[in-house]
Amino acid sequence: MKNVNSKGFTMIELLIVIAIIGALAVAVFVGLNPIQRLAQTRDSGRLQNVVQLGRAAEAYAVGNNGSYVAEANTWIDSLVTAGELTTAPQTTTYSIAGMSACATNVQNTYCYDATTAAGGGPVIVFSRLESTANNSRCAAGTPDAFAVYSTADGRGGIVCVAAAGSPAVPAGAGSLTFLP
Repeated sequence: MKNVNSKGFTMIELLIVIAIIGALAVAVFVGLNPIQRLAQTRDSGRLQNVVQLGRAAEAYAVGNNGSYVAEANTWIDSLVTAGELTTAPQTTTYSIAGMSACATNVQNTYCYDATTAAGGGPVIVFSRLESTANNSRCAAGTPDAFAVYSTADGRGGIVCVAAAGSPAVPAGAGSLTFLP
């Protein structure tokens, strides 16, 4: 009888290992959900831009005797013209079907609402968030998450709002509930 010392793997063994690695790769890819990861990245940028725009609006009011930018769909351009921003933030598109920023004084998917149309304060700057991770943090009665900067509160963060609504200018400091 001949003694055979086999070195290496058989073709069947290699195919089984490749199939297992392929199945694991598919499971990891599906588990990561790249569309939602991209939405979270865009939401992070939206939140940073909303805070930057809110601070620029406050700086504008300091230089204009407490008057904020008037409500219009060119409110960001007014902040750039006044020198409070060097450039306007770019439009961040929504990739999830049916998602839109808001309907109040929209410029580059960022929204602005003042207590009075002429720019009376306090004001808020806001934009709708699209990722499921952010929206799932909201309660059933207020399922829509927004990135909001409130001059009354002097801060920005995530605020939950009733479906198909948008954040309202707060009556005073502390009247908006920011998520932790």
